Amino acid sequence: MSCASATMVVWTSAWLNGSAAADDVLDALGFWAELHEVVADDDGTATALDLPGPDESPVGAALLLAALRRASVRTARLVLPVAGDVRGLGGRGPLSAGALRAGQAVVLPEVGVGLVPRLVAEGVLRWTVFDLPTATPSEHVPIGEAEHGLASAMREAATALVTLDVARHRPNVREEIAELSNLHTKLRWPSGMPPRALRVLQRAAEVAAILQVAASDAPGGAVSASAQAARDEALRPLSEAVRRARHAAVDEAVRVLSDQAAGRH
Repeated sequence: MSCASATMVVWTSAWLNGSAAADDVLDALGFWAELHEVVADDDGTATALDLPGPDESPVGAALLLAALRRASVRTARLVLPVAGDVRGLGGRGPLSAGALRAGQAVVLPEVGVGLVPRLVAEGVLRWTVFDLPTATPSEHVPIGEAEHGLASAMREAATALVTLDVARHRPNVREEIAELSNLHTKLRWPSGMPPRALRVLQRAAEVAAILQVAASDAPGGAVSASAQAARDEALRPLSEAVRRARHAAVDEAVRVLSDQAAGRH
């Protein structure tokens, strides 16, 4: 699967560059939760963007979009941090800590803020707006390189399933993988979304589905510490390939959507 932050980055970039309506952004976010609410992490950020502070009631996502428009934001970036790699989040601080817990964030370098989503109730996703201490760029991964890495990861993931003997514990493993990867096809993307980015996101979803099934314990089964360590070691590079591919695909989508807007002027 993709993530709410990827949806926010791509659709917001499309909207900011004139190739989508605000309602399109809100509709796309509806895939992740029925209700999206927004609050700032600190009073300074709240004042700068005219959003509610940490002790105030959250507002809807439409007011976040309005705040970004007022601030003349033109682009957004996806960050998928993991332990030991929080590049693009401005170093240690509330933003990187929150993003690590969530495993995702949206960075808006032009206004020096980052957004982190968190499910706070059933059907309610809260976006907290954090100060971005420094707007250091995250690593740029060319989409061709990411696509090549994914192709290798898909082969390695299939081998990992055999090596870990997942099928013996989960006889319906192929159906589980297909069901998980097919969730990605239900996501909506802007009409100007580049086909290559879509293809990479779909392949990333397929590898991620394999990883999710391979990483989960057999129903009712116990896994020894040594077996779990071996499994984690086998799957770690595949997870990194998925993370790099999602970064690259979203970056490519934002670039193309921005270029399309520039060509219209």
